[in-house]
Amino acid sequence: MRNLTKSDFRKECIKKLKFCSKFGKKKKDNFISKEIQKIIKIERAKNILLYVPLGIEYNARDLIDSLRKNKQHNIFVPLMVENSLKVVPFRLPLYRKKFNIYEPNNSFKRVKIDLAVVPIIGTDETNRRVGFGVGFYDRFFASLDYRPKIIFTQLCLCKSNTTLTQEHDIKSDYIITHKGRLWKRF
Repeated sequence: MRNLTKSDFRKECIKKLKFCSKFGKKKKDNFISKEIQKIIKIERAKNILLYVPLGIEYNARDLIDSLRKNKQHNIFVPLMVENSLKVVPFRLPLYRKKFNIYEPNNSFKRVKIDLAVVPIIGTDETNRRVGFGVGFYDRFFASLDYRPKIIFTQLCLCKSNTTLTQEHDIKSDYIITHKGRLWKRF
């Protein structure tokens, strides 16, 4: 992608993701789920933070269902609280809340997350997250006194070859698209 501001880059990525999500989405979602399961095994993750997706994001619902049935993992999702997130156990039913995001009821549980799967709109040359621009994930991870392994997911890669992010934007250990795992940071 050409040199853009972070806001312009975000807009271009959203257009690309809307287009990408129209074709073979279920197949892309299944592929990404399998890659995440490999990483869960490699990292020996027990407490996993996933998310309830928006339409242009990787749909983690089948993975959530599969991991919950397996009972070897504890599945959590973010709950928006003011300007940050809390980690709550994934429980049905889900309710449509702020920004049209589905969330479970607030059943806060302090837990140490081993692995977090985080949706992205795009990334830049520093492998930091470009999200929707509100900063919920950035504030959440900054509030932790430890750092879980972080997987960014995206249906199709939107990456800038320049630096668009700031130091406070979260960085991943892995990024997974419909084409596979792109990197692991050591």
